[in-house]
Amino acid sequence: MTDTVNPNPDWVTAGKSISQLIQELKTFENQDLEVQISFDGGKTHKPISIVGKYGNFCLLVNSETDV
Repeated sequence: MTDTVNPNPDWVTAGKSISQLIQELKTFENQDLEVQISFDGGKTHKPISIVGKYGNFCLLVNSETDV
């Protein structure tokens, strides 16, 4: 049996609460910056269309359709 080691540190996979996210966002000098989301370290990014609740989670959603 081979043990798999998660290459990601805990801070990458632990996630953040709404209050933690708000606290971090308050550190930005320009509070009018557009918020976008990326899944590849910033190489590509999309705007957040909707912030909503899904079960026990707050979701940041991009609602663009691929054409």
